[in-house]
This record gives sequence, C-alpha cells and structure tokens, in this order.
Amino acid sequence: MIGALLVGLATAKAIAAATRKPLAGVDHLHGHVAANFLEPDPLEPPFLCLIASGGHTLLAAVREHGRFEVLGETLDDAAGEALDKGARLLGLGYPGGPAIERLAARGDASSLQLPIAMTRDPGLDFSFSGLKTALLYAVRDLEPNELEHRRADLAASYQDAVVGQLVAKLGRALEGGEWEAVALGGGVAANGPLRRRVEALCEERGLRLKLVPGELCTDNAAMIGAAAHYVEAVPYPGYLEWDVAA
Repeated sequence: MIGALLVGLATAKAIAAATRKPLAGVDHLHGHVAANFLEPDPLEPPFLCLIASGGHTLLAAVREHGRFEVLGETLDDAAGEALDKGARLLGLGYPGGPAIERLAARGDASSLQLPIAMTRDPGLDFSFSGLKTALLYAVRDLEPNELEHRRADLAASYQDAVVGQLVAKLGRALEGGEWEAVALGGGVAANGPLRRRVEALCEERGLRLKLVPGELCTDNAAMIGAAAHYVEAVPYPGYLEWDVAA
C-alpha cells in the first residue's frame, strides 16, 4: 500500500499548498468510526464500535468524536481478508464477502464444524488464520464433483464462523456494562448475517444499535470528511514535512 499512500499524501499536500489552505490528517480507521456521526440518525459518543474490513478488525471504544481506544484487534488476518481468501478457495469472485454471502444463502451453516478461534481467550483480540486453514483442508479433502455439490454449505459454514467470532468478541466487550450503544464500521459491516446477529445481541441487552447504510461501510469520502471535522487542521506550510510514517 505504500505507493498509494505516497501518491495520496503528495496530492493532498499539493492541493492544500497551492491555495495555502490548512490540511487535516485523518486516520482511515477514524473514518470508519466517524461514518456513524453522519445523518440520518447520527450516533453520539460514547459507544462501542466493531470495525471489520479487508485490512483491519478491531473493537474501538469511542468516548469522544476526535479519537478512539483500541480494546482488541486481529492477531493475523482481518475478517474481510479471511472472507476474500475463503472465497478464493471456493472458486468465487472478488470481493469475497458479498460472493460468500450470496452463495451461503443457499447453504447449511451447520454442515461443517469450523473452528471459531479465541472464544476461550478472555481478551478481546481476534484470529482468522486458523479458520482459513481449516477451510483449505476441507476443500482439499473433497472430490471436484463433491466440492461443487457442497460449495454453498461450505460458504455458509465459513461465513458463520467469521461472523460468530466477531459477535462473540463484541458480546464479551459488552459484558462490563459500560456501553449503551453499539456501532459497526468497515466493509464487513455490510454483511447481512453479521448485522442481524448484532441487532439481536443489542435487542437482547437493551442497547442502541447504529447500522450505517452499505455505501458508508466500504471506504468513502463522506466518512473521511466526518472524521476531518473533528481533527485540528495544520496550517500551511507545517504539513509539507509530513510523510506516510507520520
């Protein structure tokens, strides 16, 4: 990603410097949190936010608009990355999450027992690499005609395991009773089964739930603008020395 980051930062600095305007540096993950500040029905801190995307999976404690605290994060693959890799193993398209969700709708999630990692770990970190390996072995053990017959069941079981771990860790983070509201962010937050299970969890515990529309789950300019609103912009020429490590 370094090339894209260098180009993006250089372009932003050039546009701002040309007009001597200030520049606000925004954390991409803060953008996913800040999508929940947007209309309609903006959610105000404090709230607990589960961010799940192709590059990141974490639980964020959002106590103010301008920052968040990471309570737990993935130790290896992100949830979206795991879905993309699972889709590739099943011969599906990209992005993997929507492809698996479409196929899983025709499958039986109980047909294959896949591991839901970290469920016994008392912490709030995630892990998806073992799940991906388990699917790889399951696919390898099937003859081509049997794989074709069971593809939907494999997709359903795999998706259920990914969603199961996300919901389990979210539920554990809520056990302390500190939070009255929950939000989702990132591309995986558009997943239907995840949204329904988190909705059921919040209903069971009497918590408010903010579900941003699908177009605000994936990377978008609106969420970055929302985050920038709460970031102190740096006046010209202070930002000219920024680099991607900053």
